[in-house]
Amino acid sequence: MKSAKDWFKLVAKGFAMGTADLVPGVSGGTIAFITGIYSELISTIAGLGPATLKVLFSEGISATWKKYNLSFLAVLFAGIISAVLTLSRTIKYFHAHHPEELRAFFLGLVIASVPLIVREVERRKTENILMCLAGVAVGIGISLAPNSAPTDSLLFIGLSGAVAISAMLLPGISGSFILLLLGIYPTVIEAIAEFDIKVLGVFVGGMVLGLLAFSRLLKRVLETAKEKCLSLLVGFMVGALGALWPWQKTGGILYTKASGEEIYEMLNVLPSCSTSEIIFVVAFTALGAALVTDLDEFSQR
Repeated sequence: MKSAKDWFKLVAKGFAMGTADLVPGVSGGTIAFITGIYSELISTIAGLGPATLKVLFSEGISATWKKYNLSFLAVLFAGIISAVLTLSRTIKYFHAHHPEELRAFFLGLVIASVPLIVREVERRKTENILMCLAGVAVGIGISLAPNSAPTDSLLFIGLSGAVAISAMLLPGISGSFILLLLGIYPTVIEAIAEFDIKVLGVFVGGMVLGLLAFSRLLKRVLETAKEKCLSLLVGFMVGALGALWPWQKTGGILYTKASGEEIYEMLNVLPSCSTSEIIFVVAFTALGAALVTDLDEFSQR
């Protein structure tokens, strides 16, 4: 039986997960991993399915709520949602007015997350090394590939939601990082900030389907091949770091949205700003890394 203090801690962990999932850096799965609730989270979600509805109709809401540990999910998701609603406008502002600093902060989050996952892996195993190298190759390939998908397509938004929530469950990969690679991150952030019901409904629907479909598979994978899975994720994180390089410039037009807005390819470039501005961007990278490190040390204590 959890005390009021335990529930408050769970809300706080949910808020931390929501904050992590909102930015393309450390994943919510990583936060759950280092705060000690990852196993319970995956087991609880994986336990949901058609049988849940059968129990609901035969035994009622109270029995279903208790049997499937729904209090845990409700409190955790309350923390996650509160973080998303609270911080989405701030992220939107920085994305529009301070993109270099924002990407630098994301970069620091990812760099500091890598050692947290690596420590769970036996680094001398050949198969783990090979999986890591495969992840690096995939990450580099995805980060270098230009995004040509129509990001205002509702079908693509729904599929992106399913992919993103699958990534959010993994310790290491941020769902928002995947959205950034898919080119849909600004669209989702704007939809949250402006409360666009149509876009949010489709995106959340995709998330629910991805959550139910992927959680059981992830549970089996982590039970049977945890180190290989984590090694692949570490490699992917390292390989895809190029997508978070702070200094970028616009290239050619990739496509035009239905609204007439032109979307440009973003190319990494060397910094051409003043030394003080470079130091400022580096400081944001250090800030992101420090936050992850401090959270891990706090969780260990």
